Amino acid sequence: MASYGIALDLGTSGFRSHLVDLDKGGKILSTAVTVRHPLPGANIMDHLHFWMTSGSETGHRIIMKTVDDVIRLHGPDNIKEIKKVAICGNPIQLSLFENIEVRDLAFAGENRLKTLGVVRPSRKAHTRNAGDIGMLSVDPGTEVIIPPAIRHEIGADALAMIMRSGMLEKKEICMVTDYGTNAEMGLYHEGELYSGSAAAGPAMEGQSIKYGVLAAPGAISDVNIAPEKDMWENLVLNDDLIPLCASKVDPVTGKEIKILKYRAKGITGTGVVSAMAMGLESGVIKLPEIATPDKRIHFMDGVWFSEHDVQEAGKAMGAIRAGHRTLVQEVGINDEDIKVMYMAGASGTYVDPIKAQICGMIPRRLDEVYQLGNTSLMMAHDLIKDDRMLDRMQDVANSISANHIMFAGNKTFEDMYVLELAYWTEGMSMEMYNDLIQMSGIAVLPEIKVPSKVVRVVKSDIPEIGRGFYSLEEVGMKMFGRFKGCTGCKKCEKECPEKALTVMKGPEICVRSDLCLGTACKACEMNCPERVYRFTELEVSL
Repeated sequence: MASYGIALDLGTSGFRSHLVDLDKGGKILSTAVTVRHPLPGANIMDHLHFWMTSGSETGHRIIMKTVDDVIRLHGPDNIKEIKKVAICGNPIQLSLFENIEVRDLAFAGENRLKTLGVVRPSRKAHTRNAGDIGMLSVDPGTEVIIPPAIRHEIGADALAMIMRSGMLEKKEICMVTDYGTNAEMGLYHEGELYSGSAAAGPAMEGQSIKYGVLAAPGAISDVNIAPEKDMWENLVLNDDLIPLCASKVDPVTGKEIKILKYRAKGITGTGVVSAMAMGLESGVIKLPEIATPDKRIHFMDGVWFSEHDVQEAGKAMGAIRAGHRTLVQEVGINDEDIKVMYMAGASGTYVDPIKAQICGMIPRRLDEVYQLGNTSLMMAHDLIKDDRMLDRMQDVANSISANHIMFAGNKTFEDMYVLELAYWTEGMSMEMYNDLIQMSGIAVLPEIKVPSKVVRVVKSDIPEIGRGFYSLEEVGMKMFGRFKGCTGCKKCEKECPEKALTVMKGPEICVRSDLCLGTACKACEMNCPERVYRFTELEVSL
C-alpha cells in the first residue's frame, strides 16, 4: 500500500497544495489550488479583523473546511493513505490554521497586548496530530508538520524564501521579496536581516482587478509590445503553467489576431504588472488615466483593464516601493548598494524584472536578479520528503539576527507611501515626486540600471504539478443569519459589491465567505434600512 503526503502553502490570496508519494522520494503526483482565500476580506488585516470580530470558532471552521476540500481534490482513494501533512505560510495564516492566539500579530504595541492579557504563543518548529487541529479529510493521527518563524512577525514563508534563495551565503548586500497580497521583504546587510511587510493589496495576485485571476491555466500572465507597434502580444499560462504567446491584440481597439487555441479566463498579477509597464512605456497609460477612447486597455478574448484597475495596481506597486526604500533608509545604505534581488511568489516568477523596475517593484540599480517561484510551497514539499528539514529550518531561524521594521507608524514609510499614492492615483509628476522626497530627507529615485544578469531559477511559479492540476472554484463556507425586524427588502443583496449575498425565504441572509469583502466593507450592514443587519452575527452552516 502506497504512503502519501500533502504539502500545503497557506497564502493570503489562496491555498496551494501537492500530493506527494512518500515511497518514491517525495515525487509530486498532483497539484490542487483554491481560486481565492476562504475568509472574508481582501487582505490579511481583513482576515484578522473577521477572525477577532466574528469569532475564532467560525473562522477556524471555514479554514478547516477549505483545507479538507483542497485535499479531497487529489482523489478519495489517495486520502486514505496520507501519512503526513506539511504546511508553510506567514505567521498569521499558520496561526489561523492551528487556531492559536493571533492578537499578538494584530496589535503592535506591547502595552496594548498587556492590557488585553495576550500571551505570545510559541512559534517554534513542531508537529501535531491532524485530529487535534480539526482536519477531517485525513486520519486523526496523521502527522502535521509546522515550520518555525524567525520572530513572531517573520514567518515560515519568509524563512522559506531566505533558505531557498541562498542569500545567507552571499557576501553582497541583497534584497528578497515574496510578491503577494502581503508582500514580505528582507534586506540582508553585514550578517543582519532587516525585514518588513507591506500590505500591497490583492492586485499583485490578480484580485480587486475586474478580470483578475490567480496564476492558473488560461490566465494572461504577461504582455509585450509586438513587432507591429500597435499590437500587444498576450501570453497565457498553459496546462503546465508555462506562458505561451496565444494572441496579438490592439490595446486601444481590441482588434485581435489569434495565434494559439487558448481562451483567456482573465489576467493574473504578473499580467497586471506587464500591462502597467507597457501602458506607461507606450503612452496608453497617462497616470492616473488610460489614454484610449473608451478608457480601457484591451486584451484577448474580451478581457480588459479599467482606470480603477490602474489605480488598484498603482496602490500595490507604491506600497512595495515604499517598503523597499524604507528598509534602505532604516539600514542607512544607498539604493546603489543593493546588488542582488531575489523575487519569490507568482509575481516574482513570471514578471519581467525590467517591467518590475519600471513599476517600482524592485530596486532601480541592480547587477543580478533571481526569480525563485513559490518558495513557500516548495518548502512545504521539502518538509514532507526530508525528515531533517524541520530541524534545519529551526537551526536557521535561530541563527538569523533579525530586525523587523513595522511599516505601520514608520515615518519614512508614511512619507513615501503618501507620495506613491499621489504619483499613481493623482498624476503627480516624477519631478515633483523627487523634489518632495528630498524635502523629507530621502534620496531621489536613481535612474534605472538594467540588471546584467537575470536568472529564472524555475520555469513556473509551481515548477512541478504532477499528473493533474485541480482548482477549487467555490471556496470556504456559506454564512447565514436571521435578524429580527428584517423585512426581506433585499437592499443588502443589491448593494453587495461582490454579489456574495443572497436574501432567502424567511427572510434568511446567506453570504459566501470567499466572495465577501468582510468587515472592511459592510455595505450590507450600512445599507439595511431597518438597521437590524449585523455582519458579526452571521454563522457558518453545519
